[in-house]
Amino acid sequence: MSRLRLITTVVALAIGAMAASPAWAVDTPAAGKDAPDLSAVRGKIKAKDWAGAVADLRKLAETNQHADVYNLMGFSLRNLGQYAEARTYYGKALDFDPQHKGAHEYLGELYIKTGEMDKARAMVVKLQTLCPAGCEELDDLRNDVAEAEAKGAAKSN
Repeated sequence: MSRLRLITTVVALAIGAMAASPAWAVDTPAAGKDAPDLSAVRGKIKAKDWAGAVADLRKLAETNQHADVYNLMGFSLRNLGQYAEARTYYGKALDFDPQHKGAHEYLGELYIKTGEMDKARAMVVKLQTLCPAGCEELDDLRNDVAEAEAKGAAKSN
């Protein structure tokens, strides 16, 4: 019985830690030998210095064509309200890596912002195929879609 109690406590603590410190796909370090160092850009993004991140990413994109560079560019531009350009960069990220979970999540969030809920739900379906056992990006986007749909239903009542 005490072993079950210990396991339950550990699981509860792990769930609490995940809930207390939300992580973004921008927290995920770039993988692969061709990945540029994005730590300074990630710092600007965490500080919500979107314009500074975009400036750094534009310089990086001149020499580093990488899905993470393009994904973070889309993320920063979206947060600046530059949706059309953000969409272009998410597309570039997915051209380089069609299975880039962060790009699918962030593109889905862009679709929510622009009221394209069918496309946002399609990104959820895509993430379900990329993460059959589940993943943070899927959970985040699924929650964002549900929240947007609930707000939409509340507006129509």
